Amino acid sequence: MRAAVLTEPGRSPAYTAHPDPAPPAGQSLVRVTAAPIVPLDLLCASGTSYFGRPAVPYVPGVQGVGVVERSDRFEPGTRVWFATSAGMAPGDGSLGELCAVPDTGVVPLTATVEDSAMAALGLSAVAAWMALTWRAGLRAGEHVLVLGAGGAVGQSAIGAARLLGAGRVVAVCRSEAAQERAHAAGADAVVPLTGGVDELTARFAEASGGRLDVVVDPVFGAPATAAVRALSEHGRLVNLGGSAGDTAEFSSALVRSRSIGVLGYTNNALTPQQRNEAISTVAEHAAAGRLAVAHRVRPLAEAADAWAGEVAGGTGERVVLTP
Repeated sequence: MRAAVLTEPGRSPAYTAHPDPAPPAGQSLVRVTAAPIVPLDLLCASGTSYFGRPAVPYVPGVQGVGVVERSDRFEPGTRVWFATSAGMAPGDGSLGELCAVPDTGVVPLTATVEDSAMAALGLSAVAAWMALTWRAGLRAGEHVLVLGAGGAVGQSAIGAARLLGAGRVVAVCRSEAAQERAHAAGADAVVPLTGGVDELTARFAEASGGRLDVVVDPVFGAPATAAVRALSEHGRLVNLGGSAGDTAEFSSALVRSRSIGVLGYTNNALTPQQRNEAISTVAEHAAAGRLAVAHRVRPLAEAADAWAGEVAGGTGERVVLTP
């Protein structure tokens, strides 16, 4: 098969010939139709992550969409979303024409969502959906603030909050392009991420209409500090990442006096059933045009260039490769 093959951590994978996978019992052979390049792929391939240096050569790609070719569990021809541990453990991932996937990582898709659209949503949308439902316990009518709203998690969180009945959804973004993506995702208001903590706190509170119940936070740092200060009584901040910094400052008196909850979230904490149900829910909403993230489709043959662009910072749109 042809695949994007990484031979040296820290460098871009090359589009080249690679042995076809030979899945053992308990794994399915999937013909890949669409696979995104996500931050976890870049982290694993850097050779500097907490997973350690990956065994090379290997095909990156921790998730994708495809069709089952051979399996003891799924009918050939079944359309699926799938997850891999490429870069976190020995083995190949989704950035190839074929992929061997543990059966536990395969989720059949019945919704008629486009392959590239589903690949772009994937685990980012799962994180947004489960952060709002499972961790934050969002209730209809509550006001939601989404930090890092121009990214895939942020766009998904805006759409998910709308679907779950939020009374108001406020997005926080740095660039003009990110602000446009947040508007397109359905935000009621967009706050530019500029200024100090005090200024941000005041702007968050104003944009939220004086009420802020839930914060979806994939960035942490100073934005999270300001967001916690703006939270109303019994407000909850759910943290999914730390791209703006690994620390934030919370006043004990503030947290206690308002009974604020600061909650952590990771997809790794989900049971297979939770993840599978979330994937199916996301797919159904995407098929109906209710949930999407901005993405660009590129051929797998351009993997090296696409990868280098993402390492350099990308455009903010998710890149999806198609064989």
